[in-house]
Amino acid sequence: MSEGFDQYAQEYDAWFLENRNVLESEVRLVASTLRNAGNILSVGCGSGLFEKILRDKFNINITEGVEPSASMAAIARKRGLNVIEATAEEFDYPEGMFDTILFNGCPSYITDLKRVVEKVFAALRPGGRIILVDVPKESTYGLMYNLAKALGTWDHPLLEGTYPPNPYPIELVKVARWRTTAEKIALLRQAGFTDLAFAQTLTTHPLYSDLRAEEPVEGYDRGDYVAVSAFKPAR
Repeated sequence: MSEGFDQYAQEYDAWFLENRNVLESEVRLVASTLRNAGNILSVGCGSGLFEKILRDKFNINITEGVEPSASMAAIARKRGLNVIEATAEEFDYPEGMFDTILFNGCPSYITDLKRVVEKVFAALRPGGRIILVDVPKESTYGLMYNLAKALGTWDHPLLEGTYPPNPYPIELVKVARWRTTAEKIALLRQAGFTDLAFAQTLTTHPLYSDLRAEEPVEGYDRGDYVAVSAFKPAR
């Protein structure tokens, strides 16, 4: 699904920079999952915006990325990442190289997430972890996005007054497929991952989520951005 991101790479960055408290909340969530993360691979790294902020503000240094969009990858390289252009499904995950493989904001753009999770399990070192971070289908943002996707526009009476002043670009909404947290849990467990942990942010309605930055909290019962971490059992 790189075509939409190739065409709208600048709009992607602009949206986050126009919604700085949403960006800050999401970065804090991702940072909270990367304590003692070791060598990290960021799959679907996009423009490298999150990785740059993680490096500059949280001293979390991610140098390796995978990104299918050539336009996004070019921006990420300018931000200091070594990026391989490939989809999550196509990428040949090097066995035993990474302690943590991060999928931040991209699971909803991965067609065959089951296959990807299985490939990651095979490639991770024993004791390594996978982290899936995304908007859950059942969340307020997820429901709002799916309605906009079904309508094909934000400019519709059914959505009037319900979404933020700067909504996520409809072109990127149209190509996404959000999954429930329960679906992700099932895929991880089926692949063999254990010790699942959950963290969430954006716990207010989307109309108000950019008013202030939030600290992440445990669980997945009320957040519009949720991180699911799981471990490959140590031998």
